[in-house]
Amino acid sequence: MLANRLTHMSTVAYLANQFPSAVEPYVVDEIDELRRRGVNVVAGSVRQPAMQEIFAVDSAPEITLLPWRGLIVLQAAWLCIRRWSRISDLVLRVLFCGRESPWQRAKALLHTWLGAGYALRLQEHAVEHIHVHHGYFGSWIAMVAARLLDVGFSLTLHGSDLLLHPSYLDVKLANCVFCLTVSEYNRCLLFERYPTLDANKVVVSRLGVEVDERANFFPGRTQTRCATFTLLSVGRLHVVKDHAFLVRACAQLQAAGVEFECSIAGDGPERRNLERLIAKYSLEDRVTLLGHVPREQMNSLYDRADVVVLTSRSEGIPLVLMEAMARGRIVLAPAITGIPELVIPGQTGFLYEPGSMGAFVARVQFIASLIASPARRTERPVGTLSQAGHPEWVRHAARVQVLHNFNRRKSLKSFADFFLQRIGPQTESPPHENSVLQQIQLPLQRHGGLPVRVDEPDAVAGPRGRPVFDV
Repeated sequence: MLANRLTHMSTVAYLANQFPSAVEPYVVDEIDELRRRGVNVVAGSVRQPAMQEIFAVDSAPEITLLPWRGLIVLQAAWLCIRRWSRISDLVLRVLFCGRESPWQRAKALLHTWLGAGYALRLQEHAVEHIHVHHGYFGSWIAMVAARLLDVGFSLTLHGSDLLLHPSYLDVKLANCVFCLTVSEYNRCLLFERYPTLDANKVVVSRLGVEVDERANFFPGRTQTRCATFTLLSVGRLHVVKDHAFLVRACAQLQAAGVEFECSIAGDGPERRNLERLIAKYSLEDRVTLLGHVPREQMNSLYDRADVVVLTSRSEGIPLVLMEAMARGRIVLAPAITGIPELVIPGQTGFLYEPGSMGAFVARVQFIASLIASPARRTERPVGTLSQAGHPEWVRHAARVQVLHNFNRRKSLKSFADFFLQRIGPQTESPPHENSVLQQIQLPLQRHGGLPVRVDEPDAVAGPRGRPVFDV
């Protein structure tokens, strides 16, 4: 095969801001897949990873940039001087062009220095290409190192690195050999913001999760529901995840007399603020902060949840939604960025207008009524349009969506195929090279005659319309 022929002892450096990281399992997956294809991957981390992270995934970086030690600080400066012609335009761009703040410019100069240090560390490995995950400061470091070593550079963009913190992204896109991004929304936004960007450079590379293809498509029928309507939120307690929005929504549900319980799995800097908010609204008996939950215990949380909710202000396409849908859970998420490419309202889950408390609470109450209504729980022949509105049918459709379009094994294969084609010598041009990773959503109607939509209140536009973007 072409991909296998192109590897031929290839050595690739793969850099992440922190590697390994429990919240970024896809980085480990991609590195492992390239190594499985015979590529020598030099895994790198800008920051020192925590030992528990290393033990959790049994993988450690071969190069860690921070903290700097020994003579490499002076050697990096000398490398910049010796090969000034290779990075002079980057430094001049930082100093004299663009609208970045003085603080951003100072950081970019520091990251240029770090890039030289990274290049020094890579010299002994005879690296042929550098890939970096996320478009944050690590991507500037990788770009500088690639310039100094005269090798190719590529990057993967997710969500906030494009939507909230796109510092010097114009320079990174101009210098990369190719750019992978996790959603069609991101790809369109890149061309909208950077009209001169080469269309062949940017390709959608879906993330994915494990799906047990042998599992029952209707898991909810074999489970005993808890009498209390149960919400579950999974994610780091960070302001961008906006769990405070969820707590305030729970206060409204309580005021409306809804019997529910809400569990929030994850830890982070917002924990104390959330604890104060829970106390303020007297939700101690309704809302539980579970803290960090080991991955092996997540299945039980998903299984008992009636709905898995997401309240983030900014996202790529969250793995937590994929994981929930793969397990046949109903999901509720804001109609932002690439989420409508995964969650089709009324078919594979439900969406709400971003930032609208009223819309979110109404959707939760609507889902609760679907699950509680005896008419909705009546058994009907599988694969008929009479299934419209049946919660089990939404669970089934959610699983089909992930199985076909957000499947970890398929996504990793597509990623590695494309990556090896782009970094290898292009002696022949593979057919449809630019669309290798463009996963076209299979019509759900082909899998059991799924309904076009569920008659839910104030339905928002699905993936065929322009997704709402709100930060």
